[in-house]
Amino acid sequence: MKASSKNLLATLRGARQERPALWLMRQAGRYLPEYRALRETKGGFLELCYDPEAAAEVTLQPIRRFGFDGSILFSDILVVPHALGQHLWFEAGEGPRLAPPLVDATLASLEAAPERLDPIYATVARVASALPPETTFLGFAGSPWTVATYMVAGQGSKDQAAARRMAFGDPEGFQTIIDAIVDVTVNYLAGQIEHGVEAVQLFDSWAGSLSPAQFERWVIAPNAEIVRRLKAIHPDTPVIGFPKGAGGKLRAYADETRVDAIGLDETVDPVWADAALPPHLPVQGNLDPLALVAGGEALDAAIDRILVAFPARPHIFNLGHGIVPDTPIAHVEHLIRRVRGG
Repeated sequence: MKASSKNLLATLRGARQERPALWLMRQAGRYLPEYRALRETKGGFLELCYDPEAAAEVTLQPIRRFGFDGSILFSDILVVPHALGQHLWFEAGEGPRLAPPLVDATLASLEAAPERLDPIYATVARVASALPPETTFLGFAGSPWTVATYMVAGQGSKDQAAARRMAFGDPEGFQTIIDAIVDVTVNYLAGQIEHGVEAVQLFDSWAGSLSPAQFERWVIAPNAEIVRRLKAIHPDTPVIGFPKGAGGKLRAYADETRVDAIGLDETVDPVWADAALPPHLPVQGNLDPLALVAGGEALDAAIDRILVAFPARPHIFNLGHGIVPDTPIAHVEHLIRRVRGG
């Protein structure tokens, strides 16, 4: 099938659709009963990520149920620090842990284990061979700043204070961590592409915690380097940048990273984004995930505001962040009908 017949891929390449292509961040996951049933048989989250058969099944579940235009690889951004040599596990009810945290250790003390990414590539190959021909396959990685915040603290945090302190107090040391993440991420995304993904997304979930100068150094510069190096290897593969919380810094991010599309979080006014971003740059977003939980008139109004905000710009309809576990299936079905005009 020609790439142009894939609505999402065509949008990423600059073609505006009569109705936007549609997928949802974290669409493969805990809100689906079939996911919960499979996870019960497979154990923990990380075990699921590293089981190619199971991870492929999870990736495909929302496509079978909803027929989204895009399928996003089921994995986790922390497989990159795992490949860099940190120990990775998930504490029940508390989230991921990485050891040793780099606030107390050096990157040089880690023993790299790139083979830990091999099961992810196996998952990609399985999914690529099973997707419907009209569905675009999306890979992803965490952006260096967000990944570094976990590597430094050894876990997630509300304000990313440990990483921010290191970035101010030891910028050379922090740069070493960022550079290592960039190197692995370029190879990781290239590997995903070589095994079958057709576009990739860079998730910078904690980009909003930085001042403009820090944003320039720790968000824009490393993402620009990833895009530059990845395009040298795979020039035709679109890259979506998602700097959550960037707000008014989105234009600089778009101009300087040279991503092919920008993801907008739910705090961004889509009308402002249409006026502020480079003309014809594809955008993705940006329904509030909690509007999808609420449903009813609030959901319809939010959907409609987004649908009319981009009169001439290529647009992929998505959430402003990941779908939450208590999202009703019926609300997702309603969203799909309304966006597609059904």
